[in-house]
Amino acid sequence: MSDTDKRPSVLIVDDVPANIRVLAESLRDGHDIRVAARGVDALDLARRLPPDIILLDVVMPDMDGYEVCRRLKADPATAGIPIIFVTAKFAPEDEAYGLSLGAVDYIAKPASPAVVRARVKNHLELRAAREELARQNAALTEAAKLREDVDRIMRHDLKAPLTGIIGLPPLILDEGNLSDTQAMFVRLIEESGLKMLSMINQSLDLFKMERGTYALRPEPMDAAAVVRRLFAEAAGVAGDKHNVLTLTVAGSPDDGKTPAMLTAERLLFHTMLANCLKNALEASPENGVVTVALRPGDPAEIAVTNQGVVPADMRERFFAKYATSGKMDGTGLGTYSTRLIAEAHGGGVRMETSDATGTTTVTILLPQGECARGETL
Repeated sequence: MSDTDKRPSVLIVDDVPANIRVLAESLRDGHDIRVAARGVDALDLARRLPPDIILLDVVMPDMDGYEVCRRLKADPATAGIPIIFVTAKFAPEDEAYGLSLGAVDYIAKPASPAVVRARVKNHLELRAAREELARQNAALTEAAKLREDVDRIMRHDLKAPLTGIIGLPPLILDEGNLSDTQAMFVRLIEESGLKMLSMINQSLDLFKMERGTYALRPEPMDAAAVVRRLFAEAAGVAGDKHNVLTLTVAGSPDDGKTPAMLTAERLLFHTMLANCLKNALEASPENGVVTVALRPGDPAEIAVTNQGVVPADMRERFFAKYATSGKMDGTGLGTYSTRLIAEAHGGGVRMETSDATGTTTVTILLPQGECARGETL
């Protein structure tokens, strides 16, 4: 007989033979019946041959049903067996006490066979459903752990071949005897290797942030200088769409030299702003304006605005993992990593988009404490 064909077993515990006969006759069809006339015998039988469900009397000599229930629930080997009290003690306080011990139901004596069958059927189905859910959760947990292990191994293993990709180009260039075109290709190989290494490192950092294990290393830094450098790197993309890039500090146009100091981890801050600027340029229409506004205070605010509108299907999941819309090569990790980085700094992010004004602003909030004074962010 397969496990799926196995008849559920019922342990009936009562010191009155007539009561046992009534319950046994009610459940004989479709169930394997076991009986015990004393509490101590019920404990021994439940531990040796765990039943699928127990029908338990309360008033018994030597050990009452409440004590039997308490001991069964205290034993990990029997704690998961559903227990239904079948008793004449049916005052509300009796029922409440029995349920507080871990019983799943109460049936009043004299027990109706139809009620007994229905209650037993319901609780056996509930137990089967809980066990199946536990199996599914265990399988999902194991699958998630396996995926994380594979991802972590791949990230670490990818670094080994990158050592050669990054380390050999300078040696080749030092040897000389290359044409200008060959030298350009070698530099491209080195640059691509460095970008890949940066992506792997960032991926590892995000992995730690997701699990709350990332060790933040904040330091004073010039946010305006970071934005100016990002503008220079994005000039080609902005030029293709005839976009204008503007920076303001504390509400005033950037003069190209005034610092805007804040405390953050330098590389993470650069990555976070680069993601925001990239998304803003992609969303900006032709001849649009993309603005980065650095605002002093605690928390400091960094607002990135473009003249595009976030699609309706993206607004509720804008900062969610893998959320993307209308991008053939989009990973959906840009805004997600922005949120993780801001939260790693103890801050947060928000997005505001308006069909009326045709603009979208992503605002990053970074707590500063003693750092926020004057033109310091």
